[in-house]
Amino acid sequence: MSPPPSPFWSRDRHRDRTTALRLRAQIIRNTRYYLEGQGFLEAEPNMIVASPGAETHIDAFEVEGRYLHTSPEFAMKKLLAAGAANIYALGKVWRKGETGPLHAPEFTMLEWYRAHERYEAAMDDCVAIISSAANVNHADPVLRWKDTACDAWLPPQKLTVADAFARYAGASGVLEGDRDLLAQTSGVAVKDDDTFGDVFSRVLVEKVEPHLGVGQLTILFDYPIAEAALAQPCRHDPRVAERFEVYACGVELANGFGELTDPVEQRGRLIAAMDEKQKRYGKTWPIDEDFLAALAHMPPATGCALGMDRLVMLAAHARHINDVLWTPA
Repeated sequence: MSPPPSPFWSRDRHRDRTTALRLRAQIIRNTRYYLEGQGFLEAEPNMIVASPGAETHIDAFEVEGRYLHTSPEFAMKKLLAAGAANIYALGKVWRKGETGPLHAPEFTMLEWYRAHERYEAAMDDCVAIISSAANVNHADPVLRWKDTACDAWLPPQKLTVADAFARYAGASGVLEGDRDLLAQTSGVAVKDDDTFGDVFSRVLVEKVEPHLGVGQLTILFDYPIAEAALAQPCRHDPRVAERFEVYACGVELANGFGELTDPVEQRGRLIAAMDEKQKRYGKTWPIDEDFLAALAHMPPATGCALGMDRLVMLAAHARHINDVLWTPA
């Protein structure tokens, strides 16, 4: 068994991490410079909230009957309803139980919104922010994770979810939401109580993600509507939603939406997600009624969230997220 790492404040360990931390500071400066050059205003949403989000499988830290936010999404959309246009937040979020080389329970998220713009605009933002981050590492300006490299300055590969599942997993039944067909054609294990979403995630993680963002960025888009709780349906095909993710070196960096603004539809999706959370984990979060009320006044918009720690990791060629956090736990 290897000895535990030295505390982050030990001089030897801090010296080993100094280059990565300097890259982190420059990447954050460059990110703000890009967004402000695009006319964005930095917002500072509250971090303690009445309801931390809409995700079935994400857990939140509770603070005296309220929660540390898992994302600033609800607050940012309320600001859009209030009349804000292009806004971003860059700060800490918390997700309970998420630990590992690519996960920390407290991490830094960049989230931004463009009012009255299509979600392709957020894709362009992602490419600009990620390529700028890679360029900060003058010694080797490519993104790296383990044995995989990605040149973020090359034009990104764009793949629909259905095409990626077919290409890398031989899978079909994705757009139809057919759990059994998806499992059978992809060859992943399936349990009796698995939902379509369980099998979808298993195929994505085991079969598809390792091939994404290899050599160049990959933008994965047109997600099944069941896998996009906060995104609006696509105009060209109601089976899929305006959701995309950006990958580098097999690592998910960003998740974006053409935002759903129908409060009735959104309420139904939130209730379904919380019912599933109760069924699986024996807990639920309150529905944010203030968010639903604001949604009726929110303009059409696109939004995106990007994990800054992961981006710094890949730019600095770090092996673990703790290598790029100023004060890792």
